[in-house]
Amino acid sequence: MPETTAAHAATGQPPSPPAPEEAAERRRSKIPLARLRDFALVPAVIVIAIVGQIVNPIFLQSDNLINILQTMSEISLLVLAQTLVLIAGRMDLSLESTFGLAPGVAAWLTVASGTGAGLGLLPGAWGIPITLAVGVLVGVVNSLFIVRFGLNGFIVTLGMLIVLRGLLTGISGGQTFFNLPPSMTYFGSTMWLGVPASIWICLLLFAAGIVVMGFTRFGRALYAIGGNVDAARAAGIRTDRVLWITLISASLLAAIGGLLLTGRLASVAAAQGDGAIFTVFAAAVIGGVSLNGGKGTVFGAFTGILLLYMIQNVLTLAGVPAQWIQALNGAIILTALAISRLTGGKSQE
Repeated sequence: MPETTAAHAATGQPPSPPAPEEAAERRRSKIPLARLRDFALVPAVIVIAIVGQIVNPIFLQSDNLINILQTMSEISLLVLAQTLVLIAGRMDLSLESTFGLAPGVAAWLTVASGTGAGLGLLPGAWGIPITLAVGVLVGVVNSLFIVRFGLNGFIVTLGMLIVLRGLLTGISGGQTFFNLPPSMTYFGSTMWLGVPASIWICLLLFAAGIVVMGFTRFGRALYAIGGNVDAARAAGIRTDRVLWITLISASLLAAIGGLLLTGRLASVAAAQGDGAIFTVFAAAVIGGVSLNGGKGTVFGAFTGILLLYMIQNVLTLAGVPAQWIQALNGAIILTALAISRLTGGKSQE
């Protein structure tokens, strides 16, 4: 190869493109590395599991593991949603408020009048459709401002976060909705094959995300948009449509996550989801998702949130105060950024 390059330099001609076989070989050599990066946190998960078992023998017992998975299942859907948005080169801060408002509106309209702040205007069976509809509506509004009007996504979703949080506080009067209809508590409280339904739903949605992002044209389009939206548009990708679908899907996932938490707690607090966005970003960054777009995987994001909740569980079993657990989330995300930079990646900046 050096001799060929020197020959072209001597003749003044540009080097010829690599042969198809050579190009294919280069692509094949990159694929294993990309796949290995997806599993970068698996050794850390194993180490934390060993440490947890040493700290407290109940860590690896089935009840505790199911507790970890069920507790993280609700927030993990926010992580999945944020991962899709970040890969597209955008950012959605309003997900934590949608997480609370969507089931809050459903509870407001379906909980019997005289029970807290409920109005009792609709039958309980409407709880799930209303929750999902509010999630879609929030996504549509976000898409309208970000995609249609071209406004800054960070500012738009920050404003939406505040608006939605204020709406939930307003309709609830600062109180907690309780005595929810069975439709709103089913997915967060029932068991499927001996495992909480929320865990199955979480795993199925993450599996769907892995398939969509790794093996479909839509997933490739999303990576292309996050890498260079102008180049993606020039390549014929309908960037606006892909972004609309992504932002709406993200808000819908946030609404589903809120519904799962509502079912597990059998209530909707006025502050539901408050501050969750920090954990979401920590999990995404730890999982290798780029804040600049175009990089990261759904599986990596899943291992990120799993690692965070395992660490929190170990610290809880060790008797560490809750405020130190919150501080640890910030330390972990800073460490992840430093490691990313030291290993040569600038994608997290």
